[in-house]
Amino acid sequence: MTPTKQGSIHLFRVAGIDLYLHWTWFLVAYYAINQRVGRYTSPVWNVLEYLALFAIVLMHEFGHSLACRQVGGRADQIVLWPLGGVAYVDPPDRPGAMLWSLAAGPLVNVALLPVLYLVNVLARTTGVFDAVPDAYPLLNSITAINLVLLIFNLLPIYPLDGGQILRSLLWFVVGRAWSMTIATGLGLVGVVGLVVLAVLARSVWIVVLSGFILLNCWNGLRYGLQLVRMTRAPRRKGFACPVCGAAPPVGNHWTCPDCRKTFDIFEAQPVCPQCGTAAVATRCLECGNRSPILAWRPPAETAVSPVQWPFDSSSAGHSPSLN
Repeated sequence: MTPTKQGSIHLFRVAGIDLYLHWTWFLVAYYAINQRVGRYTSPVWNVLEYLALFAIVLMHEFGHSLACRQVGGRADQIVLWPLGGVAYVDPPDRPGAMLWSLAAGPLVNVALLPVLYLVNVLARTTGVFDAVPDAYPLLNSITAINLVLLIFNLLPIYPLDGGQILRSLLWFVVGRAWSMTIATGLGLVGVVGLVVLAVLARSVWIVVLSGFILLNCWNGLRYGLQLVRMTRAPRRKGFACPVCGAAPPVGNHWTCPDCRKTFDIFEAQPVCPQCGTAAVATRCLECGNRSPILAWRPPAETAVSPVQWPFDSSSAGHSPSLN
């Protein structure tokens, strides 16, 4: 249940990153602005407050995207919707790269704290608050919004930034499969806490947010358990990842990008048995690196010669990857 650009408006493109705004954002904006009528002398300030929320969320998501690119990943789309924003990032499948891509978002909020404090001090000393009384509650609201977003995102509940940062840290210790399983398992416990909070606060908003987190957390747990089963699967002799040397697991762990059928790409030929799509490269399920099919070679300790497929790599199509 990750928001997509479907039903969204394309706002602009910056540094190769497309920004989309979901249409429901306007409904929530109208409701939020009208709920805070009376806080300022003019509704214009309510609009400015909501635009500040928009800007903070946008900077947070750009933090994720730019950090992902810095470590060699792909990031080209951001979608803003009523529950926040989603940066579509695809960092290299390494714990360090993923950790930096995830941590960069909250770090933007951390960097904004001293900036907002200095603005507050300058406005106070220069008499801005005396000349424009509405500026004081506006700045306080912006500071509070930034702080709340920072604290909430750092909660160790998958798929929030805190939960994914926890997963990246666990990856260094227990590996890719168990880190996902543990992080999402803890996330489910955290969702229970959010539901209790929603009941105590009588907040429909937290209930909706809890539902979104629960679905993503449950899907993450299923994926983590799939990775655990994969680590326990028997390995296919005669092949090894050209990057990390790991032998691929036996079984239908690869998905055709065209028909979505799962199959064992190393069983006979690197061709989807259902639609015939040929694979040029595939991703290692251990280290996450993508390498040409013909580059996979037998481990150094074996004497098995690599299987030669009747396959012309120059005329290949898409490369299936793990779903």
